[in-house]
Amino acid sequence: MFKRVVVTGMGAVTPLGNNVQAFWQNALAGKSGAAKITHFDASLFRTQFACEVKGFIPAELFDRADIKRTDLFTQYAFAATDEAIKDSGFDVEKMDPFDIGVIWGTGQGGMQTFEEQVTEYAKGDGHPRFNPFFVPKFLTNMASGMISIRNGFMGINYTPISACATSNTALMDAFTYIRIGKAKIIVSGGSEAPITPASIGGFSTMKAMSHRNDDPAHASRPFDVDRDGFIMGEGAGALILEEYEHAVKRGAKIYAEIVGAAMTADAYHMTATHPEGKGAAKAMSLALEEAGITINDVDYLNMHATSTPVGDLSEINALLSLTNGQTTHMQIGATKSMTGHLLGAAGAVEAILSIKAIENQVLPPTINTQNLDPAIPSGLHIVPNHAIDHEVNIAMSNTFGFGGHNGIVVFKKV
Repeated sequence: MFKRVVVTGMGAVTPLGNNVQAFWQNALAGKSGAAKITHFDASLFRTQFACEVKGFIPAELFDRADIKRTDLFTQYAFAATDEAIKDSGFDVEKMDPFDIGVIWGTGQGGMQTFEEQVTEYAKGDGHPRFNPFFVPKFLTNMASGMISIRNGFMGINYTPISACATSNTALMDAFTYIRIGKAKIIVSGGSEAPITPASIGGFSTMKAMSHRNDDPAHASRPFDVDRDGFIMGEGAGALILEEYEHAVKRGAKIYAEIVGAAMTADAYHMTATHPEGKGAAKAMSLALEEAGITINDVDYLNMHATSTPVGDLSEINALLSLTNGQTTHMQIGATKSMTGHLLGAAGAVEAILSIKAIENQVLPPTINTQNLDPAIPSGLHIVPNHAIDHEVNIAMSNTFGFGGHNGIVVFKKV
């Protein structure tokens, strides 16, 4: 008999705020996190703006030793998980530490550390002078390891990587392990710090990102006929997943229940999604089947919708294949219009917004969609550029990653 899995804590560091409350309020207000890049001089780059985290000062949050031995993506993870653990209120001292795990995702890991160290070497005299923390700082699994060290969690611990589907992969794995009794609590989510010269330059060269340098706040335009690519984002989202009976016994606040999750592969292209959305449609179908519901039961779908010309349409096609081309009461949202695309952390921060929608019965807006692409049926209910009240009992969150990875998670009101 599978165990039930619920969410009992959340934490966030995002371009819209450095805690869940600020993140949620700014999302409801329809604020854009996009602005000119300040992390480095991007004046010669094709894309010169991003959705950066604002006001994040590691020295005010962590001791010097932790800062010295961690990359920014791990520092974002620390801040988000600290908030989520406090929010959940579970007492580590009263639990077997082997019952608490960490499954934490990232797409790129310590990109900033890697670039800085290699650049320093290339500019030097050829002698190999590297920081002794170079390797552990950039390793993708280091955030999960450091979270466990920081808190004394000795259970399941690893990092899945599936590009921009990574956070949902982490949540799915945590969900599965708790369901089968391998853990009582798992800290899950993802973090990313990809606003670096190589990362911005690489995605720019692929022409995957918008180049509306004169108007960053309106650049992320999901479903809009004039969309021209995504905006890079950064930050972290943390969720405490817990076995239902354990949460009830300790009197925990339960935000929502995870009732289904699934992954598939497109087996189509390195970077492009399948134009018919075949893999995405199957992943959604499998997640709904596991939840024991149909697409008609979903009240809110937070789509992957990065604002790329091909990607948005393929996801719409996937959805239409499940509804047989018919409209439903379901509201469709695209919160990347505000946060930008947090790559491996996208699924986690979007899960938080989906859960907050369930908690508050309010949907955050989809901003900047001014002229709907004529290829998208007008009968679909796309959340407008302002928050709306809406009954939400079931919310689904989609993520897709380079390599053809599709990850879906379904949340339910408890």
